[in-house]
Amino acid sequence: MSERSPAPGGLELVEALVNTLDLESGTDALDTAQGRARFGLAEEDLPRARELRESLRVALLAHAGHPPHRAVTPLGDLLAAAPLLVRVDATDGSATLGAAARGAADEVPLPSRVAAAIAQALVEGTWTRLKACEAADCHWAYYDRSPAGRGRWCSMQVCGARAKMRRYRAK
Repeated sequence: MSERSPAPGGLELVEALVNTLDLESGTDALDTAQGRARFGLAEEDLPRARELRESLRVALLAHAGHPPHRAVTPLGDLLAAAPLLVRVDATDGSATLGAAARGAADEVPLPSRVAAAIAQALVEGTWTRLKACEAADCHWAYYDRSPAGRGRWCSMQVCGARAKMRRYRAK
């Protein structure tokens, strides 16, 4: 939908997950094997992944000052059981925050990876810049790079232009 560049760091995962559903067309990338593989999901993971996606969308709408698009499980409830781990580099003392893996890195559950991405974005001060488009038929996730942080649409050329045209016609 959007021509914007991806969100920075781990927020790209959050943005990509939210954008697996195109509200305008109803197309859900998680319906395909390739879409599920992108997030390391099995078919049985889909209900929880979709619940997580819509809870994330509500949080991103809130970042943009918009009400929820529907009732969802609070994001904090979904991420409460996602363990995080601080890793400290022995040579330079730098620290990173990540999902606590129980097995191989590619086996870390999606909620843990999302929680780690959000936690890191909080540290970096970028979490509230990830927003959902104001357009009710869109709600596409985008990273607001505007200087004042007041972006409203995923695309000025599409959603922004439509909103401005509707306001113009209403006058």
